[in-house]
Amino acid sequence: MTPLIQLLIEKTGLSSKTITNILKLLEEGSTIPFIARYRKEMTDGATDEQLRDFESVYAYSKKLLERKEEVERLIIERAVMSEDLRSRLNNAATLQEVEDIFRPYKEKKNTRASAAIAAGLEPLADLLERAQLDITEFTKRAESFVKGSITTREDAIKGAQDIVAERYSDDPRERDHWRRQIMDYSSFEIKGSKGLKEEGLFAKLAGKSEKISSIPSHRYLAIMRGVSEKELSVKITLDLDRVENAIVRYRIPKNAKSSQSLLLASYLDGFKRLLFPSLEREIHMMIKEKSDTQAINTFGKNLTQLLGSPPVTKRAILGADPAYRTGCKLAVVDEHGTYLDHAVIYPTPPQSDYEKSAKVVKQLAERYGINAVAIGNGTASRETQEFFARLNREEGLSLTYTVVSEAGASVYSASKIAQEEYPQLDVTIRGAISIAQRLRDPMAALVKIDPKSLGVGQYQHDVDQKQLEKKLHEVTEDLVNRIGVDPNSASASLLSYVAGVGAKLAKTIIDYREHSGAFKSKQELLKVKGLGAKAYEQCAGFFRIREGKSVLDNTGIHPESYDAANTLLKRYDLSAITKEQIPNIALELGVGEATLADIITELRKPGFDPRETLPPIIFRSDLTDIKELKEGSIVSGVVRNIADFGAFVDIGLKNDGLIHISQMSEKRIAHPLEVLSVNQQLSCIRVVEVDVIKGKVALSLKN
Repeated sequence: MTPLIQLLIEKTGLSSKTITNILKLLEEGSTIPFIARYRKEMTDGATDEQLRDFESVYAYSKKLLERKEEVERLIIERAVMSEDLRSRLNNAATLQEVEDIFRPYKEKKNTRASAAIAAGLEPLADLLERAQLDITEFTKRAESFVKGSITTREDAIKGAQDIVAERYSDDPRERDHWRRQIMDYSSFEIKGSKGLKEEGLFAKLAGKSEKISSIPSHRYLAIMRGVSEKELSVKITLDLDRVENAIVRYRIPKNAKSSQSLLLASYLDGFKRLLFPSLEREIHMMIKEKSDTQAINTFGKNLTQLLGSPPVTKRAILGADPAYRTGCKLAVVDEHGTYLDHAVIYPTPPQSDYEKSAKVVKQLAERYGINAVAIGNGTASRETQEFFARLNREEGLSLTYTVVSEAGASVYSASKIAQEEYPQLDVTIRGAISIAQRLRDPMAALVKIDPKSLGVGQYQHDVDQKQLEKKLHEVTEDLVNRIGVDPNSASASLLSYVAGVGAKLAKTIIDYREHSGAFKSKQELLKVKGLGAKAYEQCAGFFRIREGKSVLDNTGIHPESYDAANTLLKRYDLSAITKEQIPNIALELGVGEATLADIITELRKPGFDPRETLPPIIFRSDLTDIKELKEGSIVSGVVRNIADFGAFVDIGLKNDGLIHISQMSEKRIAHPLEVLSVNQQLSCIRVVEVDVIKGKVALSLKN
């Protein structure tokens, strides 16, 4: 068994066989969605999320082993390798441990200790560390080192102390001990800088103290943003008396002579000047990495929930992009999301032209059978909702509406994708189309937009951008493949997320269907130029051809299992198959049990969209006024965004209300995502505080 496999067993808890299978599949070019869906027997049924975690552990473990080999080689080259050192290196479980072990043997330039070593003061430093001489004897010995750049015995003693200080700061055990002590018992002290704005975002953080061991990720990111904006400063506090007592107790030899005062001073200097600043930087990096991971994971879960929101089917939809001076842009899409028509109305100030606006909307509604309205939640959204509520009351219309987050609509409007899709339309109309389409099919519409522009992130510009981009791509890819894609209607953006496809092949698929017509079977995908056997293997199972030659083409059954599926249909009544029969039938058909279970599920519900099981979008015909709200009022709403500290809920006001994490459940919860999800419909929310002037509402799900 290789060291890598052994390490992966320790870190993942998976069997050697499963790990070997996963690595083999990855090396063969299989994608995570494909492995998770169609190779369950080889992976013990690992989900796409578990496989993503495995990938991360694998990459880290590989890097750890490579670094261990490199460090071992460098230490051997310096002729200082010992059995104890080799053992500690082999047992190191993290990259940090490896770097701590290697630190004393790194070549150092331009340090006080390196200058003292160059001056030949190492023997004097050794004498000082042993502390077997009293102060008089040690001072006398120091005189023999006065030569060259060392002009006095005081210079010699100071140089020896510098060497001891650096040795202390490089000691792996000391670094590990004090790192743990600081992490467990120290705090971040936050102070306001000269540039602190008294009424600004960071004013409430100034003067606070946060324990390092328990600081919430979102608060750390907020503090560090304040530091980058030059409004805050942060330092780590530590009881130096405690440090000195620990050094005296554990580092100073028990039989030390009076030169111990020089030795203690050396260690304290090493701690204050070298070790503590180094650990302070390390700890900030560790907390930043942890906070980034937390924020990115929250963003990823929010994005999954947003993209996985239920589509609004069998309705012609009017998308409304509100504005004041430039008017409210309208766009109509049919039940398939296809753009039909557009208009501009001026129902809000400064024109407030209700009559003409009502006439335009009524004409569009009659012409296209509109029975749902998607209103963007930006500027003038409130007044636009009032306009449609009045239309319903006074004109007898039934244009129920819902408010849709318009985050990213302007980004899409000006994008190359939008220009290619609607070259003849103005950017403002494209924005209204996006608002309508994201209600019709959130996944299909929103994959066209950079996820960072969708308004469901937290401190997204402060976190590691490469890590964020990777995570968002992965969660989008996993969701798209979980739901399935129709190659006859999907955009290039959506197709590019199908396993094994990518951006280039997605455009080729669209070129093929435009020239050859709709795909009639999955097999026909092999006619697409550049879509070879491997790409077909990876992507075929995730396509859904709604009106194909075979019912199997409108399922998640992979073509490699079509023979087994057809045999199953001929020999068995699907509705009568029991769980106990699965092993024998799987053996009969020559497929795995997990694969057979999936085939049966798919055949029972061809074309099934998992989003159909979610609660439908709630439409309104009227709206709420913040002045009507008071403490104790009960309202309904939609979760728009989730952060570590709470959730923002659209309750029909200009600004979203906030449900703080402490107001989400009678039980203590660690994160809002335990009880809420983006786009979740909440029907019974209690108002706990209303600030009419600031337009803020605090909400609660308790009681």
